[in-house]
Amino acid sequence: MSIKNPNHPAKGSRITVEPIRNLGHIKSIKKLIMDNPRNYLLFVLGINNGLRAGDLLKLKVRDVKNLRPGQSIAIRESKTGKNNILMINKTAYKALQIFLEGAGIDNGEYLFASRKTKKPLTIQSVNALVKKWTGEINLSGNYGAHTLRKTFGYIQRTEFGVGFEVLAKRFNHTSPAVTMRYLGLTSNEVNEFLMNEI
Repeated sequence: MSIKNPNHPAKGSRITVEPIRNLGHIKSIKKLIMDNPRNYLLFVLGINNGLRAGDLLKLKVRDVKNLRPGQSIAIRESKTGKNNILMINKTAYKALQIFLEGAGIDNGEYLFASRKTKKPLTIQSVNALVKKWTGEINLSGNYGAHTLRKTFGYIQRTEFGVGFEVLAKRFNHTSPAVTMRYLGLTSNEVNEFLMNEI
């Protein structure tokens, strides 16, 4: 007889993962995984682009190896079929260079490949990695592969003041209201915006 996990959500319910809401926690995770260039690049690209992990996992070395800061490549989102871009900023560029210097991999290989199979990591693997990283820095809450995308949006909104309209466009959401719910902004955070005096 199998023992039921008490934390497992009820059948049919949705599992919502959270963004990493604090720049200090982001810095702690970067420090924690710095000695693993593949994982570091995955984390950095994820939180700096806001693309779905599944779309990042499809990338091959040849897609990104010649990109410089400010350059981008077009990608087709597997979930929506819509076009989007992967942009390389300075942080992503540095992470990419660290990865390429130590990797010794061919152009045709997947950027985020399993060491055993050489196939791309699975979403389940990324879920496990993100849970491990957040657990190791004692972050309470539910985290997974989608945390990277949500962290991008959350930090863009709360640290840089990027509007929901712009984020909705980036995420290919139908409306800014969808983006607001998606990022899990709390009523308190919304109330803080309302206290800004004009």
